[in-house]
Amino acid sequence: MQKNVLETLMGAVVLLAAGAFLLFAYKSSEMRVGSDGYAVSARFANISGIALGSDIRIGGIKVGVVSGLGLDPQSYEAQVTMQIQKETKLPKDSSAAVVSSGLMGDKYIQLTPGGDDMMLGNGGKIQFTQSSVNLEE
Repeated sequence: MQKNVLETLMGAVVLLAAGAFLLFAYKSSEMRVGSDGYAVSARFANISGIALGSDIRIGGIKVGVVSGLGLDPQSYEAQVTMQIQKETKLPKDSSAAVVSSGLMGDKYIQLTPGGDDMMLGNGGKIQFTQSSVNLEE
């Protein structure tokens, strides 16, 4: 009986340690979609490799995440909604491209700011896009 109690306590300690590790990993991963910031959208012909939570980067720096994916029923293009940090202001003529972080790496959306004086606001649309490159084709 004494051995079973000891094994149960050790199992509980291991489960608590695993739970603490998962909580720490979640909080430090920056994968959460924050409510602060603003949403912009863009349409792409192909977004292979992009999923909810994928990074949005400018110059390699993460400035947001993909918060929504959908299909436009008229044009059959992929509609991507992005949550951008409120500190990052994007000119209206900015462009977006689906790129890879390496030959076999994760894909993300790379934003290239334009030179327009007008900035995109909440609900803005990025007009200039480049789709994912499919190496198999």
